Amino acid sequence: MLKILTLNQIALEGLERFPRDRYELGSAVPDPDAILVRSEKLSADYATPRLRCVARAGAGVNNIPVEAMTRNGIVVFNTPGANANSVKESVITAMLLASRDVVGGVRFVHDLAGVGDAAELGRQVEAEKKRFRGTEIAGKTLGVVGLGAIGSMVADVGLRLGMKVLGYDPAISVDSAWRLPSDVQKMENLYALLSRSDYISLHVPVLPDTVGLINDERLKVTRPGAVLINYARDEIVDPLAVARALDAGHLRRYVSDFPAPGLIGRPDVIFTPHLGASTGEAETNCAIMAADQIIDFLENGNIRNSVNFPALLLDRTTGHRIAFSNFNVPRMLNSVLSILADHDLNVVDMLNKSRDEIAYNLIDLDRPASDELLMRIQAIDGVVNVRTIESS
Repeated sequence: MLKILTLNQIALEGLERFPRDRYELGSAVPDPDAILVRSEKLSADYATPRLRCVARAGAGVNNIPVEAMTRNGIVVFNTPGANANSVKESVITAMLLASRDVVGGVRFVHDLAGVGDAAELGRQVEAEKKRFRGTEIAGKTLGVVGLGAIGSMVADVGLRLGMKVLGYDPAISVDSAWRLPSDVQKMENLYALLSRSDYISLHVPVLPDTVGLINDERLKVTRPGAVLINYARDEIVDPLAVARALDAGHLRRYVSDFPAPGLIGRPDVIFTPHLGASTGEAETNCAIMAADQIIDFLENGNIRNSVNFPALLLDRTTGHRIAFSNFNVPRMLNSVLSILADHDLNVVDMLNKSRDEIAYNLIDLDRPASDELLMRIQAIDGVVNVRTIESS
């Protein structure tokens, strides 16, 4: 029986992917084979010898100690794109809210609740509506920073709304490049995008080189009166720099899903309480994708959408498979193959890939591997972990 520790409230549709005759699930399952988590912060103590993988039902993994997991040969999955449509819709909402003072207008009408005469109500509305006028977004320029699953969808909607769309992403993947509409104009650097955009939407992960990405130096080059939208991560924007840019007129408005002290209450700032992916559909999609990745990894050893291990998919050719991870040093695979030969085991199929300092291997054999063989592989200097995966 495989044991899955579930943290936070996971959508039922995801939990139902695990066959109950093979899996034990729960929030108090001890010594699990896998962890399925949303936002709870994990410590390195979760990296037990039995734990094989952690799956985050969401895109960011800043609540998971990825480096510690990697050192222990534990695969960390995320679910890129599963909540992309939800975040995309939030970003478009933010753009529309920033184009006119919709929030101020709603508050104004709310405060008229005590006006009982319809004629007087109409008079006040007509007299004050000019305070909330704004601009259309059609014909404006949208700059999208980060062209992954969400950024490419935002770019596409911008085009459909009649905007000129600029994009910048120095690390764009092949898949993202294929998804990106051809009408998006690619910028060579961030400064070029910031200086030409009326609306700037951020869609980059938190990495060492993206923390504080939007700072005083970069905000000084923005087109005067630009709108900055952050539905990515709070760490990529310096809130004090935003306040200074608003005061100086480099920014007209800031809309973010991450409330920051010092900016709350400003009329030129709109905060939402981390609602970007808060839809039932997004939570369901993330839970299903995370569950499917765990199942395929535990039952077949396949890896997809990992943030610390290479993607590796190998169709089953026999019912006898070994999976092992090792530090990415020379001659590791040769050492394992030599042990297999010593035990008169034939390799029917195999696949080996590496990512940074870690390598991962799947080997299909003509018959089961013995405990002695696994012990010999585990004893190789540089092997992190090894397991057998038998199928009926």
